[in-house]
Amino acid sequence: MLLSAALILLSGLILGETAGKLHLPKLTGMLAAGLILGSLGWLDPAMMSISADLRKIALIMILTRAGLNLKISDLKKCGRPALLMSFIPAGCEIVGVTLLAPPLLGLDYAEAALMGSVLGAVSPAVVVPGMLTLIEEKRGTDKLIPQMILAGASMDDVFVIVMFSVFSGICTGGDFSALSIVNIPVAIISGAAVGVLCGILLALLFSRVHLRDSLKVVILLSVAFLLVTLEDCLPDFIGFSGLVAVIACGISLRWKAPERAVRVSRKYGSMWTAAEIMLFVLVGAQVDISAAGAIWLPVLGVIFGALAFRFIGVGICMIKTKLSLRERLFCMIAYMPKATVQAAIGGVPLAMGLSCGNTILAGAVIAILVTAAPGAFLTGITAPKLLHREET
Repeated sequence: MLLSAALILLSGLILGETAGKLHLPKLTGMLAAGLILGSLGWLDPAMMSISADLRKIALIMILTRAGLNLKISDLKKCGRPALLMSFIPAGCEIVGVTLLAPPLLGLDYAEAALMGSVLGAVSPAVVVPGMLTLIEEKRGTDKLIPQMILAGASMDDVFVIVMFSVFSGICTGGDFSALSIVNIPVAIISGAAVGVLCGILLALLFSRVHLRDSLKVVILLSVAFLLVTLEDCLPDFIGFSGLVAVIACGISLRWKAPERAVRVSRKYGSMWTAAEIMLFVLVGAQVDISAAGAIWLPVLGVIFGALAFRFIGVGICMIKTKLSLRERLFCMIAYMPKATVQAAIGGVPLAMGLSCGNTILAGAVIAILVTAAPGAFLTGITAPKLLHREET
């Protein structure tokens, strides 16, 4: 396993830096490293068996850092569009796949809806780092564009994963449960409430007990792990989102102890270098290109057609905002990348024995390949052209 860890970090670092030199997003090189290592079978099966846990750890670090960089005052200003971004674009994309997959791929409508719930999630692992960079550069921050996208992307997965559980139950012969739909807002609200409480308690602890910033990072990271674990421990009928709790914890810590939160965020930034490599190389290693088989062309048709529905959904979220057409276009582009959720659940329908499993897995693989790196690249090159930079 140590050899696999070394291969992941070194190959991800080398190919990531190479991609950077070519003016491509570094994650392009990291994903390529994972594809190479996975296809060659060079990664220890023990490493791949804990891949999901390692990717979740990296995602938790991303969302914690995102929370530490968000101000409650900013969220209040962009509250309605950010809330709408958490479910309308994904909902529109699910509708798009449900309409397009039956004629193009021969699925029935329930299977198509299940495929849509796999493809509908935006990847916070790709989107959040890019938005944090824009916040640091003060690009688009005059209208709180990166903050809005960051907050929406962090909650989008909750909606999609709940919809996935609903449609997978229908496809396996289960009954539709209205409780699952009700659990979406309940999970977001309860997760936010618990996260805010944890952040306030941490702010009190840090103000009364002198600790080095490195120890504060350890404590905050441990609390984040506990919050995500709490979600797994609770029964299904109790709605709770650990990932929303993690980002809410960071936001409330920034609210109550802004100076300490900024220092802790810097520490997270240095840790993120290794976590980023591990995350994207492992995502690439999970991708089985052979799963696309001979259906890649109609699958591409479904993906790009569904993206058009997603763009319409983003446009709906922008109604009655002060954003210009250029800024709205940027929001559509930035909300395109997919990776982590598709890598995590793309193979689940196949493991469940569903006849549509291979098709859905192929869709997840191709969606990662055509949206993750290209989406990050387009976000990076269009931001200077479409967003205004605040004067420092």
